[in-house]
Amino acid sequence: MTPDRFFTLMLLLTSRGAVTTQELASALGVSLRTVTRDLNWLRDAGLPVSAHRGRLGGVIMLPGSGLDPTRLTPGERDHLLLTGLDEKQRAELNTSAETQRALSKVAATQPRRVPELLPLTDVVHVDSRPWHQTRAFDATPASMIGAVRQGRRLRIEYDSPRESSPRDLVVDPYGLFAKAGIWYLVADCARVPRMYRLERITTWKAVDQPRRIRESQTLATVAAALIAQWEHDHAIEVSATIDPTQIERAQRIFGQRLVRDDYEQSATGHKVTIRFLYLEDVGALLPFGSAITVHGPTEARAHLRDLAIRLAHHYAPSPTP
Repeated sequence: MTPDRFFTLMLLLTSRGAVTTQELASALGVSLRTVTRDLNWLRDAGLPVSAHRGRLGGVIMLPGSGLDPTRLTPGERDHLLLTGLDEKQRAELNTSAETQRALSKVAATQPRRVPELLPLTDVVHVDSRPWHQTRAFDATPASMIGAVRQGRRLRIEYDSPRESSPRDLVVDPYGLFAKAGIWYLVADCARVPRMYRLERITTWKAVDQPRRIRESQTLATVAAALIAQWEHDHAIEVSATIDPTQIERAQRIFGQRLVRDDYEQSATGHKVTIRFLYLEDVGALLPFGSAITVHGPTEARAHLRDLAIRLAHHYAPSPTP
């Protein structure tokens, strides 16, 4: 259990009456199995967590936990509920100081059952950022969060990799979203949901107009819908064989877009299907070189061949005079 999820779970249990495991799973954004494991962890740690079956049952925190949410300011409770953010991301949002104040208040109430053990927060550090991830961009989470929380429209200049030049856009923001160590602005553009990488926003400013988001939509629902769309919507399916030494790397890169055929594998490689939203995206297979053999469709093989030829010409030795 992450420290953020621990504190969020404790706050939920101490600030409500009986709550079902399904309600806890929805609030924490995890599976029922994970919630059950977390509750067992709390019991094993000696916290007075009790569960009762039946229509009027649920999970409750008995008196004696020592955690008093009333000691936290509304802002501090708000910061503790930012589940999933590591310290680097909290710093990017300029929230580290208030988060630390909240954590110190909560930590002071917890009885030290085993004095000889160091606190987990002293010996465990989580950094979800990818390796070698640069952060040299003007639109930082800390700089944008104020305008986003005011519920104002934003005018951004966005340098999309699919466009020859940056585009000037007026967007209606839902909020900032961190995914795999990368920050995104989730917003509607002409009533269509979009996700913009902050590192590609070259300039931005708040517009003196309130945002116009779609009714009943929230940051969480829009982000979830966009992620599902990217993971499942596709225009082209590529069948390929991947060298056994590269299958794990490919799964990390392509995620759910890569589907292994467990019945079709041999010493020469794993049979897979990889879904791409655009034909041009097939170029992501080039870094694998000959470790991936694309069998079809024909246009995917032709596109990779053309890319490889252009790359070979680009690095061909200069003719000697």
